[in-house]
Amino acid sequence: MALTAFGYGAHKKSVDILNYFILRCLALLGTRITFEYETPLPNQGSVIFVANHQSTYDIPPLIWELRGYHAKFVSKKELGKGIPSVSFNLRHGGSVLIDRKKPKEALERIESFGARLSAKDHSVIIFPEGTRSRKGEMKKFHRSGLIALFKSMPQAKVVPISIKNSWKFAAQNYFPMPIANRVFFKFHSPLSIDVSSYDDLIMHLETTIRKEVEH
Repeated sequence: MALTAFGYGAHKKSVDILNYFILRCLALLGTRITFEYETPLPNQGSVIFVANHQSTYDIPPLIWELRGYHAKFVSKKELGKGIPSVSFNLRHGGSVLIDRKKPKEALERIESFGARLSAKDHSVIIFPEGTRSRKGEMKKFHRSGLIALFKSMPQAKVVPISIKNSWKFAAQNYFPMPIANRVFFKFHSPLSIDVSSYDDLIMHLETTIRKEVEH
């Protein structure tokens, strides 16, 4: 979708700028954020970015770094209210909010969401652990949400992302914030979706991310 002066374009531009300034504020604390790529990211079509989740501060670097991909989020519905700017963006910026207490409805919403993204060549970021990990340890991936995306976005490429050291921001419930924290984002090689072996793909994603995170 082309950017315009109003509507989606204005919303997206404001979100990008907000997250840029969040990164500048982190830089004032001496935070260093490093992005590493095994191979170049796909330059066309939708991408399913699959990452481990360590803190709220996983998100601004991803939004800024992937701004050209129009990446949206799969998020729990509780985040759709009560958080200034974040909740508004989740409700109105093209992401999907799901009720984890209603799994059938949640999967239907994710499949519809994935089909919509594919039609627009937009992308998605999903944290399959379902919640933030503590002290950097990874939780086992939930498979159903990933499979719903794979089914609805069969032509998309899948990019695993390993995130390290972001958990330190949340170690004391975000106050005080750590000084001179070094956070690493590693983008692994893109993968194609094989509709005959979703489970094998998910196992590969989890193993690849875990190996880097726990290295």
